[in-house]
Amino acid sequence: MLTLESKAQSRHAFCDRLSRRNFLSIGGMACGGLSLDSVLRAEATQPGGSSHKGLINIFLPGGPPHQDMWDLKPDAPAEVRGEFKPISTNVSGIQIGELLPGLASIMDKLVILRSIVGAKGPHYARQCMSPQIAPESPSLGAWVSKLKGPVHPSVPPNLAMFYRTKHRPWGEAGHGGFFGEPYAPLGLVDKYAPGHKADSPAGLSPDPGRLVVQDISLQRLKDRRSLLSLLNTWQKHVEASPSLDDRNSFTRQAWEILASPRLVEALDISQEDPKVIERYGEGSAKYNKDAAPRISHNLLIARRLIEAGARVVSLNFSRWDWHRKNFDQARTEFPRLDQAVTALVKDLDERGMLNDVSVIVWGEFGRSPKINKNSGRDHWPRVNSALLAGGGMRTGQVLGMTDRIAGEVIDRPITFGDVHATLLHNLDIDPHVGVPDRQGRTRRPTGVDATPIAELI
Repeated sequence: MLTLESKAQSRHAFCDRLSRRNFLSIGGMACGGLSLDSVLRAEATQPGGSSHKGLINIFLPGGPPHQDMWDLKPDAPAEVRGEFKPISTNVSGIQIGELLPGLASIMDKLVILRSIVGAKGPHYARQCMSPQIAPESPSLGAWVSKLKGPVHPSVPPNLAMFYRTKHRPWGEAGHGGFFGEPYAPLGLVDKYAPGHKADSPAGLSPDPGRLVVQDISLQRLKDRRSLLSLLNTWQKHVEASPSLDDRNSFTRQAWEILASPRLVEALDISQEDPKVIERYGEGSAKYNKDAAPRISHNLLIARRLIEAGARVVSLNFSRWDWHRKNFDQARTEFPRLDQAVTALVKDLDERGMLNDVSVIVWGEFGRSPKINKNSGRDHWPRVNSALLAGGGMRTGQVLGMTDRIAGEVIDRPITFGDVHATLLHNLDIDPHVGVPDRQGRTRRPTGVDATPIAELI
């Protein structure tokens, strides 16, 4: 059992008037997502608006079909071009798929990358979450957490709404790497897909010990227990850490997070105008087979988390590995993604945040040019694509080109490292800055060959 109380702490009160003397006794609880020196930095924003750089990273598990979304080939043979037609956008000369009318209407605020190369064959999120994919490499959010620290002491800079999927690689939001677990993303969802077998249960363990809260209402208890459930997921990482500093920082992080309602309020979309909530669409909380649910409102929550002080928010959305019935599944998934992403970009723009907040939508690779016998498209690492918005980028353009069947990149190849370098640049971070790891070795966020995309910055 871990009891969070000290004489020094007892002199201070939570924002809800619960004193630290009226302490929490938490069985088997640990926390993650912030470093101690970062936690104590001064607040840089006020509620209701963003004045810092941020990133919303939307991962589409399985690899979405680029040639059916924003790289259509209407002149290709029938077995390649598929069932969808291109439509015009609000930028002259740029066309995208007919099932993405919302995105077409805001193309001037978007960038399409049609020529990402270097994808690996296996299914995993790592190459979309981390600037380098070596096992010990920190995620992009971990780099941002290390180099920038928190905007607000009670909101971790690196947050994730990654559902833990039955196909495990689709549920991995990255880690702290050689920086340690304090820089890893704090996960804000704790469910597992049906049938998923993990090393440890998510959320509170079956026998979590006892939770004692003195002089607190049932509603407040509900909110605190929700936070404890999230923080508890990091127990195994803390216990395994060789660093006493890490373990101590986790304990102090718990106080900062539990002392403020800021994080809970950011997760509560009931405070939003119902018209804004409606814009994002309904989505579905049901797991999509072995991947993630398609929860459209998570994009709205991501915006609220950035406003509250997060720097990087990552999320996984639905399932895009369509070896069968590619077009039938697209008719379900494309409209939902289109509505949610369009709403997010418009929302950020209307709130004056779009210039500071980058948005990226992508998967681990593209799909095969030829439609298979099951009306599906198979894995195609030779080509990948992405949709970008905001971040002060030069939008309203398409970069790169594929051949007549969308099978090979023939102009302006862009690597995953280049994309990460661009996102870091948008966050005011030099992608080649040298930072010592715990052994004193100099590390850099991206490889030496990765550079921010010149056409965008």
